[in-house]
Amino acid sequence: MSLVELARYESQITADLARLTLERAGIDAVLFDSAMHGYIGVGWLMPVRLMVLDGDQDEAWAILRADGLLPPG
Repeated sequence: MSLVELARYESQITADLARLTLERAGIDAVLFDSAMHGYIGVGWLMPVRLMVLDGDQDEAWAILRADGLLPPG
């Protein structure tokens, strides 16, 4: 299994909330680019990427959609 990008967030806080929501549901998730996001400080320039295993993608997307944690777009 490989990691796939589930969503991109302009806010580190929202990305962390989404990650914790998935982990609470038993889905492993990891954030990419969070250090660079904090360094640059501009969300649209370097968004934080939420990654999950490709086998968990559909379930993770449904959970975040139900909780209103998917970014617009």
